This record gives sequence, C-alpha cells and structure tokens, in this order.
Amino acid sequence: MDISVLIACGVAIFVGLFVGMLMGALPGLGLMLAISLLLPLSYNMDALSSILMLLAVYQGAEYGGSISAILLGIPGTAMAAATQLDGQPYAKNKSPGKALAFSLTASTIGGLFGGLVLIFLSKPLAAFALKLGEPEYFMLGVIGLLAVAALGSSDAMKASISIVLGLMAATIGIDMFTGLPRFTGDMLELSDGMNIIALVVALFAFTEIFKMISGNLNKKRELLAKDLKVKLTFKEFRGVSKSIGIGATIGSVVGIIPGLGANASSWFAYMAAKKTAKNPETFGKGNPDGIVAPEAANNATVGGALLPLLTLGIPGSASIAIIAGAFIIHGIQPGPQVLKNNPELINAIFIGFMFTTIGMYIMGRFMTGMFAKVLVLRESFLVPAILVFSLIGVYTSQNAHFDLWLALGLGVVAYILRMLDFSVAYFILAFVLCPIIETSLRRMVILSQGEIGFYLNRPIFMTLAIISVLILIQSLRNTIIANKNKKAMKENTAN
Repeated sequence: MDISVLIACGVAIFVGLFVGMLMGALPGLGLMLAISLLLPLSYNMDALSSILMLLAVYQGAEYGGSISAILLGIPGTAMAAATQLDGQPYAKNKSPGKALAFSLTASTIGGLFGGLVLIFLSKPLAAFALKLGEPEYFMLGVIGLLAVAALGSSDAMKASISIVLGLMAATIGIDMFTGLPRFTGDMLELSDGMNIIALVVALFAFTEIFKMISGNLNKKRELLAKDLKVKLTFKEFRGVSKSIGIGATIGSVVGIIPGLGANASSWFAYMAAKKTAKNPETFGKGNPDGIVAPEAANNATVGGALLPLLTLGIPGSASIAIIAGAFIIHGIQPGPQVLKNNPELINAIFIGFMFTTIGMYIMGRFMTGMFAKVLVLRESFLVPAILVFSLIGVYTSQNAHFDLWLALGLGVVAYILRMLDFSVAYFILAFVLCPIIETSLRRMVILSQGEIGFYLNRPIFMTLAIISVLILIQSLRNTIIANKNKKAMKENTAN
C-alpha cells in the first residue's frame, strides 16, 4: 500500500477518534451527531479513508460516552447508561482515573474481539449470501425492518411509522426500472433522490441544535475531576477479565442482530455480569465489573453490526446505516459482491478497524483529561459551532443551495417528529434499506411471473418468510401486552 494512502488513513482515523470521543463525551450530542458532521467529508476522500474515519467515530463515541457517565453521572450516549450505574460510584468512592481506565481497557478489548468476529465470520457468511437470490434478499431486508420495529423500540407502532416514512422518502427520484420521476414535484434537484448528507445532517445535527436552543443554553455542569490518570495494574485487569469476556461475547452477538445495537447489548452484558458475579449485591455501588461488562459490549457491537452490512448489505444499526452511505457515495454497494469484487478494500478495512481500536486506547490514555475539561462547556458555545459545521458539510457535498433548504425543512419536520417520540434513527435505517428491498421485490415479481411455486421451491426464502411472520406476531403480542399494562396502570391510578 502506498505511503500516502497510509498517511491519509492514519489522519482519518485520528480525526474520527477525536470527534467521536469529543461528541460522545458531551451529554446530548453523541454518536449520531458525530457521524453526521463527518459524513460530508467522505465526498472529498478516498473510500478507505472515509470508511475508516466513520468507524473510528463509532468506536471513539462508544468510549467517549463513559467519560461523562463516570465524571458527571450523566451518560454522554444512551449506550453508556449502564456504565454510569457503577462508574460514578467507583469514581466518587475510589478513583475517577481508575474508573475511566476500566472503561477504556474494556472498550479496547471489546473492539478487538468484535473485529476478530468480523474478520473470521465475514467470508463464510458472504459465501452463503452469494447463494441467495432476489427473493431471499427481499426477505432479509424485510426481517431487518421488522426486527428494528419489534426489538429496537418500546413503541412498535411509532417505530413502524418512522420506517414507513423512511421507505417513502427513499422512493423519491428517477425510477430505475421505468426511467420516470417519482415524487420529485418537478424539481430537478430531486431527480437523483434526496441527498443523503442533507438528510443525515437534518435528522441528527439540526434536530439536536433545535433541542439545545429550546433548553437552557447557559447551563453549567459540575465535574468530578480529581486523579484522572487512566491506568490499570495487571492485578486489577485480571480481576475483571471474566466480565470483559462476557461483555465482548454478548456485544458481538447482539451487534449482528439488526435492531438491537449497543444500547441493548450494554444492558444485556451488565445483567449477565451481575448474575455471574460472586458479590452481585455490590453492583450499583461501584463494582468495576459493572463498568467493564457494558463497555466491552458497546465496542464489540461495532464489529458485529458491520458484519451483516459487508456480507448481506443489511445494516445492523442506524449508525452502520449512515456508514453504509460512505460506501454508496463512492459507488460501492455493500453486500457479498463487495468481498468478491473489492477484496483489497475489505482487507484494508479489517486491518484499519483493528488499528482504530488500538488508536482509541492510545488516545484515551493521553487525552481523556482534555475531553473531561470540555465537559463543562456551555451549550451556547456548542450550538454555533455545530451549526457552522453542519451548513458547510451540507453545501460542500454537492455545492447546491437547494440542499441547505432541504436540510432545514427536513430538520424542522424531524424535530417535531422527535418531540412526538418518533424515531429518526429508524427512518434513516429504512431509507438505506429501501433500494435493496424495492429492487429485489420488483425483480422477484418479474422472475416469478405470478407463480406461487417459484417461492415454495426456495427453502431459504420460506424459512426467512416464517421468521418474519414470527417476528411480526411477537411484535403484535408485545404491543397488546404493553397496551393492557398501560390500561391497568390508569385504572389503578384512578382508583
């Protein structure tokens, strides 16, 4: 590999880790905003550097969320909520630096474990995926959406509506089968569909800006900032190694399943570590096992979630769906053909992924103190900075003023939907999956010529169809139970 490519990848990884840790550490900002701000840079970068930068953001934000969870008692990201339960008590009663060291070490090992899962399972899963046809790809896309609605949300109905809106938005543009415009309103700027940069910035950056503006911009935070030396002894590491292994394993498995993600894996890992601990009663009071298990799971989920994207073309999470946009920007369609047609790129991504995790550990060791000091910044300083970067990113992606107005309009709509508890993350996931689902569906209908036997003679398709029906039934069952519980609570309150 050329030395200039290595330098470009190194710089991209550094920038990604820095922005990821910074945004992850600041409460209320987090992973999605970090990826949204850096995605526009992908247009002016090569494919490898842009993908590694976004993966570095993902890894960095997963660790960064624990910094504020431990030092402020406020999780910087939703994924760090489980870490806060034992992280802050440990920091208060013993050492903030040690608590951060437990988090960083577990995050690094979890990331490396997830990377190994990605490397060793990608080729077997891709080989299986190459045997699939259009009907099977259609069902995989449907299962991905159903799993998100059923497993990834407490309100399946609102999640489903978000997904439908995302599917509708993805159909805007020229129909690839007929060549006719769809839902463009006679605007030539929408002929190629919505600009994914404008869409992502609107959904995550602009909605976050509106949220901060509607709150107290001059809010101050108190920082627990004594003894921030991030270092563990071998004895301390050995004492929590079992919980790190539990978290890394759970995180990798959960990451592969669409719709669950790091938020679910961190809680699964926390509960598993608590059940297998010698002194479970100490959890919530500063037990280091309660820090390392969710943190190992968070970062292991990154590699797990990347696996179905590279092998099946199905994003494992909303964050991975945005990273899929970096592939698409460079004319690469994620899926089994990528491993076959671009083996050099994929191998470089695998190697870069491992170096990204190691880089996260190095940066965390030496720069956590700096990120801790940033936590006291007022939101009145953050709003203009985020706004400027967002506007520059949207405009430079296609040098079109139309995209700025599109992003602003979508941002207002997305903010209203967010206030009504609709999921913008599921919207973007559906937006990315729609081309796969629509193309496979229409080709499947053409190939079958209306014959039922075409589907009945495909065992993999029938298996996937049964799985999708079971997920749908389970989703409806959960909704009915939730509605009954709400009704019962209202009746008890009334009485």
